[in-house]
Amino acid sequence: MNTTFGTPADIQRHLDGLGLFHMDMGLGRMRRALAALDLTRPPFVVTQVLGTNGKGSTSAFLASLAIAHCCRVGLYTSPHFVSPTERIRIGGPEQPVCAPWPAESWVEPANQVMAVAPELTYFEFLTVLALLGFAREGVELAVLEAGLGGRHDATTAVAADLLCYAPIALDHKDIIGPTLADIAADKAAAIRSAAPVCSVAQFPEASRALENAARAHKAPIFRASPAPSGLRLGLNGPHQRTNAGLALAAWQQLALMLHKNTDDAPAQEQGLQQAFVPGRLQRLPGTESLPPLLLDGAHNPHGMAALIKALRAGGIKPAAAIFSCLADKDWLPAAQMLKHYLGEAPMFVVTLDNHRAAAADDIAEACNSLPPATAHALPHGPQALAQALELARALPEASETRPVLMSGSLYLLSEFFTLYPQGLMQSTGAQGA
Repeated sequence: MNTTFGTPADIQRHLDGLGLFHMDMGLGRMRRALAALDLTRPPFVVTQVLGTNGKGSTSAFLASLAIAHCCRVGLYTSPHFVSPTERIRIGGPEQPVCAPWPAESWVEPANQVMAVAPELTYFEFLTVLALLGFAREGVELAVLEAGLGGRHDATTAVAADLLCYAPIALDHKDIIGPTLADIAADKAAAIRSAAPVCSVAQFPEASRALENAARAHKAPIFRASPAPSGLRLGLNGPHQRTNAGLALAAWQQLALMLHKNTDDAPAQEQGLQQAFVPGRLQRLPGTESLPPLLLDGAHNPHGMAALIKALRAGGIKPAAAIFSCLADKDWLPAAQMLKHYLGEAPMFVVTLDNHRAAAADDIAEACNSLPPATAHALPHGPQALAQALELARALPEASETRPVLMSGSLYLLSEFFTLYPQGLMQSTGAQGA
């Protein structure tokens, strides 16, 4: 067998060489790799989670529900904040929260992947590695979060037993289409068999796309309702009831496939309570070096609207915000929505250390077109985020009831978690409030 990798560091160097954002549309490479590894139809139940906003949260709720019903689960999500190991997680009765698959376990299966498919892109390589790892670890259920779109997404190359659709909205317009109808059609193209489809309520264009694709493949569609208000959730915000409801609807179908009880209310409650995803309305208490923080990855108008609705529902008026975003996102309305909600509170804008980053000066100028002019662009450089945190910590208004909001991009949160990796760990009391 090819022994390209001797250590986890070798794998990281290979991934770095592939380029995190390099894409080469088409499923041919994935299909050849999966066929060579006998993974086209894996030896476990597969759920693919698609959509625009809420995929990661839905995936976490679903994995947690399965674990609460004594399933061994593999969870594959993206992007990661600090290490690629965050993308491939395993949990079960002995591990009630999905934990990263140890990097030391990656070496042998990564060599297997390279031996049959050295040409895979970054996301394709990790997708095949995750599936191979889940097979080696004996999972009963794999929850696969799609990366981008659906038609050409690497997760679409594997046979799925169930598809989940979180809310579909405008995003990645330059890659999968300029209109909502285009984006919805691309995501709906992941419907490739008669496997059941669960979906939340969608915009009309998205609903039509899903119905047409399901009809073409004779796949039944199940409409998910938000989780009841009496159920306590491990993720904060009113919008999480939509994601939890989707996970519950999907679990009703999966439980039958996995021969589990569909009416175990205590297990369902436990599963929803134990779900955790960093950076989704995540509270971090203040310390000597940090102000009280509220972290959220809202990066488009749909996500920002959900974030602001959650802040209003919780009576939270941030003392300040730290904001940044990618230039290829629909950042202008999202940034101005946040600026409007902040009122007189300052907005510290940083430029991400990313070639796709929007310039802080451009964001601040656009935000300050809405008076008052409280958006401040910080000088571009590796210390910008640390400077923003220091400025926010010095504000006398910052408190546990008036935390500093950090939002605009998951890559902004990635830079934060690189500085403070302890924030990636589930903290009792930080979630489910």
